[in-house]
Amino acid sequence: MKIRPLHDRILIKRQEEKETRKGGIIIPDSAKEKPQEGKVIAVGNGKVNDEGKKIPLDVKIGDKILFGKYSGSEVTLDDVEYLILREEDVLCILE
Repeated sequence: MKIRPLHDRILIKRQEEKETRKGGIIIPDSAKEKPQEGKVIAVGNGKVNDEGKKIPLDVKIGDKILFGKYSGSEVTLDDVEYLILREEDVLCILE
C-alpha cells in the first residue's frame, strides 16, 4: 500500500531502541518508553501560506529525526506501525 501525507505532514517509522543501555542494564519491553527517534518514510507537498504559495518542507524521505514525546497520530499499515505528524513537531534532523 502506498501512502502520501497531505500538506505539512510526514509519515515516520520509529527506530527501535537498543536492548542494552549504558552500564549494561537490560530493560524489558514492558518497561521501555516509545522511542522519540524515527526515519521519514513519506512527506507531504508542503504548507500553503496566506498568499496561496506552497512552502516546501525541510525534511525529506530518508532523514532521521527526533520528535516530541506525545506528537502525532499512530497508524498501522500492513501490520507495521507508523506515526503521522506535522513538520512543526519535528525537533531536529540527525546527521
